[in-house]
Amino acid sequence: QVTCIEVVEAYVERIKEVNPLINAVVKDRFEEALQEARQVDKLLSEGTGNDCLEKKFPLLGVPITVKEAFSLYGMPNTSGLVSRRNVIATSDATVVSRLKQAGAIPLGVTNCSELCMWYESSNRIYGRTNNPYDLQRIVGGSSGGEGSVLAAACSVIGVGSDIGGSIRMPAFFNGVFGHKPTTGVVPNDGQFPNARGVRTSYLCTGPMCRYAEDLEPVLRVMAGPGVSKLKLNEKVSLEKIKFHCMDHDGGSIFVSPVDKEILQAQKKVVEHLESDLGVRVQRVAMHKMKYSFQIWSAMMSSKDSEGQEAQRFTDLLGDHGKPVWPLWELMKWLVGMSSHTFPAIALGLTEKLMNLNLSGKAKLVSMGKSLQEEMEALLGPDGVLLYPSHPTIAPKHHFPICMPFNFAYTAIFNVLGLPVTQCPLGLGSEGLPLGIQLVAAAYNDHLTLAVARYLEKAFGGWVLPGKV
Repeated sequence: QVTCIEVVEAYVERIKEVNPLINAVVKDRFEEALQEARQVDKLLSEGTGNDCLEKKFPLLGVPITVKEAFSLYGMPNTSGLVSRRNVIATSDATVVSRLKQAGAIPLGVTNCSELCMWYESSNRIYGRTNNPYDLQRIVGGSSGGEGSVLAAACSVIGVGSDIGGSIRMPAFFNGVFGHKPTTGVVPNDGQFPNARGVRTSYLCTGPMCRYAEDLEPVLRVMAGPGVSKLKLNEKVSLEKIKFHCMDHDGGSIFVSPVDKEILQAQKKVVEHLESDLGVRVQRVAMHKMKYSFQIWSAMMSSKDSEGQEAQRFTDLLGDHGKPVWPLWELMKWLVGMSSHTFPAIALGLTEKLMNLNLSGKAKLVSMGKSLQEEMEALLGPDGVLLYPSHPTIAPKHHFPICMPFNFAYTAIFNVLGLPVTQCPLGLGSEGLPLGIQLVAAAYNDHLTLAVARYLEKAFGGWVLPGKV
């Protein structure tokens, strides 16, 4: 009904209209995107069999945006690190290349937190990204620019990555869908920083979208040949899923209590599943979830099976130069002279502290392994767990510094290697998005994606900001 050029022009205009407010797109490629749209229209007008085109280019002409941490040819690839200010990608990350080959048209790259290791997307190169529902609120991190740009209807699909919730937190705070696939299926090549050692088992690349039905086709393209492991062709009978529900982590001292509105939204989901599908949602309490942050932290800094040390964050901050001294950077930061953000410096300091208690760390790693077994046994081949995406709705800017470990609600599933879909559940009393995490056993991504599509119909999914 419309030409590709009309679609891309509409998205370009939308970005120009709202980006000055949200600061999500940090570098655009509008001219190239419009040129690519013209080529798509030319291809379609030549009348090659459309069925044949659809098979070859499943995302033909679809506008996408890409987290700046991924290489997109000709675009900056700094991950918010000042020392990389002049780095321009000379190739495409594997997933970006696959999306382009499927016909998608990248509009530009979006903001992230410094080195992708914080849950507010702000850095010393591009500044801070704002939430489209309330500009005084955070967008989450580290794929925060993607969450913001999708919520503001400036893009159709976002490319995100997630090692502690970096897809799911922005998707939650901005009221869109985000999927962290089962570990090891979608390639992580071509992003900076990339995981090394044990962290290669925790970092995941995945899709972010406004509409649940878009997650699966994008995931298929991103996964490439590895997609067969994910059983996406299996038909899901929702009535046969064994649903489990946990309201909170059991009361960790490091993490905020879960907001009443989030608990209320989760309760409504449980009631709807029980009344509409006739299933019984089983309440569960897993004691070890209380130590989510400590388990994630210990597993992130442990050695891999070959004894290789995890890469130190202070080395990454130095980016192939001298490692950064966090205490010295803190002194410089206090007088406004550091090129790093406060959260990055603080992370460098806590990393040093973590490595002081090696026996405590070994205990936590072992607790993580046992939690993984417990979780896999609970979920089995047909289970889905409902769990809060975060203990609070999108907080005000800078608040994460007061509660730095709230990301534990998402992070625990990275070290457990499980697939998780974040699903929006409408807006709360302050007009801010609510949501829920849907978790399944490894390689059962098809279950969480099916439940997300179902809940979107029941609860309305994405809501246009400013509509209420």
